[in-house]
Amino acid sequence: MGRYIKTGNAGFREARNREYVDKSGLIGVVNDTLNTEWKFSCVSRARRFGKSMAAKMLCAFYDCSCDSRELFADLEIVGHPSFEKHLNKYPVLYLDMSSFVSKAGEGNIVAQMENALKTDIMAAYPDVAFVQDGDLMDTLLQVVTQRQQQFFFIIDEWDAICREYQTDKSAMDDYVNWLRRMFKDVCATRVFAGVYMTGILPIKKYRTQSALNNFREYSMVTPGALAPYFGFTKEEVQALAASHGMDFDEMEKWYDGYQIGPQPSMFNPNSVMEALRNEWCESYWGNTGAFDAITDYIQMDYEGLKDDIIDMLAGGRCAVDPKGFSNDLADVNTRDDVLTVLIHLGYLSYDRVNRECFVPNMEVAGELEYAIRANKWKQVVAMLQQSRKLLNATLSGDADTVAAMMDAAHSDDTSILSYNNENSLACVVSLAYYYARNEYVIHRELPTGKGYADLVLIPRKTIAKPAVIVELKRDKAPAAAISQIRQRDYMQKVKQYTDDILLVGISYDRDTKQHSCAIERWEETENN
Repeated sequence: MGRYIKTGNAGFREARNREYVDKSGLIGVVNDTLNTEWKFSCVSRARRFGKSMAAKMLCAFYDCSCDSRELFADLEIVGHPSFEKHLNKYPVLYLDMSSFVSKAGEGNIVAQMENALKTDIMAAYPDVAFVQDGDLMDTLLQVVTQRQQQFFFIIDEWDAICREYQTDKSAMDDYVNWLRRMFKDVCATRVFAGVYMTGILPIKKYRTQSALNNFREYSMVTPGALAPYFGFTKEEVQALAASHGMDFDEMEKWYDGYQIGPQPSMFNPNSVMEALRNEWCESYWGNTGAFDAITDYIQMDYEGLKDDIIDMLAGGRCAVDPKGFSNDLADVNTRDDVLTVLIHLGYLSYDRVNRECFVPNMEVAGELEYAIRANKWKQVVAMLQQSRKLLNATLSGDADTVAAMMDAAHSDDTSILSYNNENSLACVVSLAYYYARNEYVIHRELPTGKGYADLVLIPRKTIAKPAVIVELKRDKAPAAAISQIRQRDYMQKVKQYTDDILLVGISYDRDTKQHSCAIERWEETENN
């Protein structure tokens, strides 16, 4: 066994020695591509979303230098018709680019990588007559020709070199040329039964084409058939929570919310496992190492990006077109580029049906809040700091305090957003109730059957507090807002969760630039 070839199954064995969520169905999808025109796969997903775990699993399954049958005996892949055909049938090349980049010395990193792989392969096949001065492809081709055995190549964190050397055009050109030589050369079809690359970003585009357009790409934007394997499903987390005596609703609040292709509810797998290990839900996102990057991105106020970030932090959604992004962190030039980067990094979720992005959960919302503080968006930070007081004033029926706090949130010289429409008002009011996300599920524009309630706060299952229905009006008395809540019977929707409901009307006068508020408690007898 070498450093890069025939590395065995030790990595996946360690994973099986602790609690493991079965994602072996991914192997069946990859098996179906082997020795077809779709044999080249690039799977990009956010940090801590199981990229390396999947790579180790594939290495254990395909590597012919070990016997992995018992590692997969109780997993889903056993039932796939290709299980026996491909189990431990290939010499596997396994290259962890992040590890290689961290230990690379001075000089041409691509040449170092090429030489390291060649040396390992030649040592593994001492009986093969290799071409003198041949490159890595020549070396592999000699093995395939003389031993009649194709390789499976796994490159984990393929884009680590792109991130580390993003300002070094020469290194980037060398790397792209190396990838093309390896995977677009006519010999690649003979040499590889399959190739599986993981990374944070899809393959870089040149003009409108991928640098390796023969690869099938699976990403946070276009996950394809691999969508179920990008994270943990709701059912998987429910089972984990039950087995550990954890509160599933709390885990859902912190780590759910990713829409991965057709999967409507996906959890961050690393954070879930950390919460189980620590028996406590909190943010484990800070360990991903991407914080500095997002603070730089969100201060690029392209085309109102700041307003978009604020709106999403307040629970809104923003339209985004991810197709124009070149998949290069050094080439971010538009609002859509920034939002697309944040999707790939896992800071936003992407709804491909409506082409919108949004903040998925409380863990990520907290990280964006820290980024906003780092960017010194003072008025936003002040509002977030006051949001707990606003919720308490609302629950205690203190309408005057609510109105005064809304005035403070929208002062003439430091307004967060201009109140040019009711959506802007709704955004600021939603942000003002930011703290409520700790105890409530917050809905903006909740459909009720007779219209849309502007803002609805529904208490989480373990919280014994009233629901809150907020209706917003401009240039009308707050009583008119509460009247609309009653007339359209918004309470019927909320009654599914609790009969304890507060009705809140908030009005903004454009002439005086003052807010007013009315708060009433709904009684069940009103509808009887």
